[in-house]
Amino acid sequence: QVQLVESGGRLVQAGGSLRLSCKVSGSIFSINVRGWYRQAPGKQRELVARITGGGNINYGDSVKGRFTISTDNAKNTVYLQMNSLKPEDTAVYYCYALKGWDDYWGQGTQVTVSS
Repeated sequence: QVQLVESGGRLVQAGGSLRLSCKVSGSIFSINVRGWYRQAPGKQRELVARITGGGNINYGDSVKGRFTISTDNAKNTVYLQMNSLKPEDTAVYYCYALKGWDDYWGQGTQVTVSS
């Protein structure tokens, strides 16, 4: 089992920055992918950013150039640096991990961007 705990979500003004953290624990050996998804009210969950064990990174089109995903393996933590935030970035942000055929999700952290 893998446990994921997000933190860092809060209310922020448009144009501001925020960093989310995701602490990964449990059976973390052989996790293939770590990443972030988000879900706004009335919308489907969408990819924000993900990073593979080999270091390949993918970003959702709406966040390219503004968000950066990174990992600290010593701390077993995944970060999402969000800059130039827009009201449309308002959503619950979920940490995600893929290990073999099993995927794991955190409980989510709310990010609200005011205009």
